[in-house]
Amino acid sequence: MCRNIRVLHGFEPPTTPEEISAAALQYVRKVSGTTKPALVEKEAFDRAVAEVAASTERLLAAMRPRTTPRTREGERERARLRFARRYERSRAG
Repeated sequence: MCRNIRVLHGFEPPTTPEEISAAALQYVRKVSGTTKPALVEKEAFDRAVAEVAASTERLLAAMRPRTTPRTREGERERARLRFARRYERSRAG
């Protein structure tokens, strides 16, 4: 359920508003325990997503990079390598 909640800090090009919104939506879904709120809860759910996204944008704007910028391609490659290592360990065991 939390596949869109990732490190958003330190990317080149910078994290997009769409990436921030996707992460905020996944966070609110996880915390609330629902992927689709009831109609009576929809306004509160949408407001929570907007507030989390806004807080995340402020946080990212305030943080300064500590290392060289990450790239999305580099992160995908690292994820592929982690998966391959896990897969090989599961086959060996």
